[in-house]
Amino acid sequence: MASQLPASDRDRLIHPLSVVRAARGWTYQDVVSAIAKHSRNMAARREKAWRWEHWGVVPDLESQLALAAVLDIPQERVREAPWPQWLPAGDPIPTSFGWTQSGGLQTLVNALEYAHVDRRAFMKITGVPLVGIAEAWLTIEPRELVAVLRGGQVTADLVERMEEGLPRLRFLEATRGGDQARALIHAELGMVVDVLDRSTYTAVVGQRLYALAAELGRMAGWASFDAGLHAAAQRYWLAALHAAHAAADRLLGANILKSMSLQCCDFGRPREALELARSAHEGARGVTPRAAAMLALREARAHAAIGDSTACERLIKQADVEFDRIKSTDPEAAYLGYFDESEFNAQVGTCYLDLGRSQEADRYFSRTLRLVPPTKVRDRATYVIRRASAQTQLGDADHAASLVAEAIPLIREAPSERNMRRVVRARQRLPFTKADPRARALDDQLATLGV
Repeated sequence: MASQLPASDRDRLIHPLSVVRAARGWTYQDVVSAIAKHSRNMAARREKAWRWEHWGVVPDLESQLALAAVLDIPQERVREAPWPQWLPAGDPIPTSFGWTQSGGLQTLVNALEYAHVDRRAFMKITGVPLVGIAEAWLTIEPRELVAVLRGGQVTADLVERMEEGLPRLRFLEATRGGDQARALIHAELGMVVDVLDRSTYTAVVGQRLYALAAELGRMAGWASFDAGLHAAAQRYWLAALHAAHAAADRLLGANILKSMSLQCCDFGRPREALELARSAHEGARGVTPRAAAMLALREARAHAAIGDSTACERLIKQADVEFDRIKSTDPEAAYLGYFDESEFNAQVGTCYLDLGRSQEADRYFSRTLRLVPPTKVRDRATYVIRRASAQTQLGDADHAASLVAEAIPLIREAPSERNMRRVVRARQRLPFTKADPRARALDDQLATLGV
């Protein structure tokens, strides 16, 4: 019989079986068909492999040994390491690049070479190395940019024209989902890295080029994260962090660390999430009230993830004070534009949801859904699903089910691997039996998403 992972583990894993499938060009049917050839009892039904990868179902030992035989993995490895740890998960991510201009360029080149071909996998940098990256970014002062590399002179006007493409890419990623936008962002990043590597420019222009590369790397990382490509996201973010450091842009670096912290939360690594969020918050002093509120809430969410309600509440109050200080005349980095009133309420609601304070969470999510702009389709889907979770905790299964149903067409419109996982978990938490017509109706709608 197949067993099932505990909910905490099931929620945090992005299955390395998808790495195997991508490397071999396999569909789910190919996986079960390959196993069936080496197993007497395996029925070759594609939904088995889908459940292994997405629902946290663990295949029986005979099926695991059959898959290992197909992959040329020794049986001893299968018996020593629990599923899915024995599956191959791709190449490691180097973290030893220097915090210099040349180190920043090397990390960007590495990300361009490897990140775009990464497939769904576990985070590959964890523990002390991951926290060490944040500590190094926080404490090492950027060196003065080298004025000349090689090639033609880059003018400020050219950099400005290159920067003009960022709003278009942000809109594409936010409205159509990370999987669709990722290739275009990667190509734009490649162009900027090529300019950095082959051109000459002043120190001022060089800083702008590195800042542009950092923001594109952050966006590529977020698009990868949204698509469930977590190793790729780490490669992009590590490169972006180095580039932001070379640009001497502390706020941009803090925004990258904030994203890395959120990824740790998604993977059930709250302590590392907290260390990254703290480094981001501490490393961006003297920022605008909007930025200060954003970073305070990121740290608040990390405290909520470990159940520290006192620290979480303190940071929520701090963020609330900062948010009230926002003025329309504040000089803001363009990437902060997403952190509006709807996002503020959503982040506070998520803190309370993680703390189990469902009534407060529901109140904030309700406010969020009244405020979120219609163009933020993916975000609306996220907030609808979170409110469904709050309603489930409050015991209103019918309202929760209607919210899950509301999220499904939004996910079709703006595909997101993270929202796919969220909506499946929200459905699983509903207290319906399989025979309940409400369950069957939801499952039929989920089937339109391929789940």
